[in-house]
Amino acid sequence: MTTITISLRRTRIMANGVPVALALAVTLLWQGVAVGAAQRAPVSARDSTVVVMLGTGTPRPLADVWGPATAVVVGDRVFLVDAGDGVERRLAAARLPIDGVTAAFITHLHSDHVLGLADLIFTSWVMGRTRPFPVYGPHGLAQMVEHLYGAFSEDIQIRTEGLEHESRDGYRIGVREIGPSVVYDSGGVRITAFQVNHGEWREAYGYRFDTPGRTVVLSGDTSPSEELVRMATGVDLLIDEVQPSDSTRHPGKRTAAEWARYVRQYHTTALQLGEVAARAHPKLLVVYHNGRRAPADQLLADIRRSFTGPVVIAADLQRF
Repeated sequence: MTTITISLRRTRIMANGVPVALALAVTLLWQGVAVGAAQRAPVSARDSTVVVMLGTGTPRPLADVWGPATAVVVGDRVFLVDAGDGVERRLAAARLPIDGVTAAFITHLHSDHVLGLADLIFTSWVMGRTRPFPVYGPHGLAQMVEHLYGAFSEDIQIRTEGLEHESRDGYRIGVREIGPSVVYDSGGVRITAFQVNHGEWREAYGYRFDTPGRTVVLSGDTSPSEELVRMATGVDLLIDEVQPSDSTRHPGKRTAAEWARYVRQYHTTALQLGEVAARAHPKLLVVYHNGRRAPADQLLADIRRSFTGPVVIAADLQRF
């Protein structure tokens, strides 16, 4: 079983002009596995990259697992991928800014990946945000956000015209609907959206982060994808979804055959994930979007039938 020890140091981070304490130093210890780190030029604290698994769950409600959301922290910048339920409280728990992130990136518009979008928009505003931050995602995101503005119109009116005196347009975000491309390139951080296969969704994206210190790929929800393998080949960190390989471990009233057919089109089983990782050769594979329907040991055993590199079944708030 993989073991992780996390060593925390306090450093200063600025988000929208507000200093926040952030733990940056991370040590990974692998039980029974020796991991050789490639020699690199030292990376300054300003450019250091830490990935925080804010939420690692699925639509299945679990007491200690929150909706999918991942923070890629580069120096004092916080890039958020997906906004599952409870995202602002997960940011607070990770001691990251609650008054707005540098930018957010939505993989697709399935509810579990965007249930926290209203939370991200309005809570960050109430906590002091006064200007938009960009949110990148599939076509349809702009319409969703406009509906959220409409749904919270009375809240907006009371907070701006009543005694709270919130910034009148501070709740707004800058929606940027995208296609497969480099969607962000600034200050040494390049973020590339790439198409993945997620059932009938016409637009579902993974994201690759190239930072001064690391390369990180997050799969989003996908069945095994040639584009994912291409984008993830040789990266420092591949964060990929998982489903149990045993189709009898299924939710609801669907039969095992129906569930297996759904998983084939929409998701990646542990056995398939091992095959993907064996082809991509990431330095570390982190498994998320995990419904906890199969024991972690079984997921690991299935992955390791093909992939012999280091693997972590992620828990909420783990750092890499």
